[in-house]
Amino acid sequence: MSNTDGSREPAAVSRSAHHSAAAAWIDHHLYSLVASLGRFLGRPWSSVLTVGVMAVALALPLGLWLVLGNVARFSGQVQEAREISVFLKADVDATRAGALADELRNRNDIGHVELRTPQQGLEQLRDAGLGDAIDALGEDDNPLPNLLVVTPAGDEALLAASLQTLPEAELVQHDAQWRERLDGWLRFGNRAAVVLALLLGFGALLVVGNTVRLDIQSRREEIGVLQHLGATDGFIRRPFLYLGAWYGLAAGALAIALLAGAALALRAPLAALAASYGSHFALSGFDPATALGVLAGSAVLGWIGAGVVTGHFLRQTRPTDT
Repeated sequence: MSNTDGSREPAAVSRSAHHSAAAAWIDHHLYSLVASLGRFLGRPWSSVLTVGVMAVALALPLGLWLVLGNVARFSGQVQEAREISVFLKADVDATRAGALADELRNRNDIGHVELRTPQQGLEQLRDAGLGDAIDALGEDDNPLPNLLVVTPAGDEALLAASLQTLPEAELVQHDAQWRERLDGWLRFGNRAAVVLALLLGFGALLVVGNTVRLDIQSRREEIGVLQHLGATDGFIRRPFLYLGAWYGLAAGALAIALLAGAALALRAPLAALAASYGSHFALSGFDPATALGVLAGSAVLGWIGAGVVTGHFLRQTRPTDT
């Protein structure tokens, strides 16, 4: 056999060995995945308790985050509908008010200007249930001034300050303070959700870790035999990692189901409450991408919890050469 052929034969053997090792590694992953699912389903009561505790721990921060998201969405709708009311002086007639509205429409920091005449103001008050009082005033005794309703296109506070300097303006009504407070509460709520998620996530790690620890203890002799036969830590750890992932995945699915049920129970009364204020606001749940992210994150959480416990056990029990 030539040198060329001799050099090819070890290379072919090496490729075959690598292929066999990779195939064995994949086969063991598949086996661990299926076997861990079997152990998960084979102990229904234990699995239900573990998954239930984890699901509640996950649902609390997720629910808070979902509520904050809906409040932020509502706040965003309010921000889009923000308006500044400019009450003109009593001596400003309709012609001058219309000309002023046209001037303001040409400004870059203003998106829209609506002129409301005193008569339109009376009609709105009449619609609000004050018809008898308005009729008592008489048509010639309208005390309302012309009103400009301005929608900002830029900074709302700066625009309000600018409108206050108009010589025709008597009063500029700008109710932005409550929105600033709402934004502050939303920032606080998001920070609280993060802290709560960290605390309860750590609790979920402990729950799945303790469950996997009990499973490890029940298989202690089997693990000892594998260690004496030279099995690597990765080989021994793999089924427990997948078991933790199954716990986390099931807990994430149950948490989403619990939040969906809570949203369904609250949707009808919230819709009725919003309708009483003339709004069509409705609760929104998790979109598919977010739901998949929750499932993936909970599975990773279970994987990490199982990995920490299994790694500690293997370091304590790994046989040493004497």
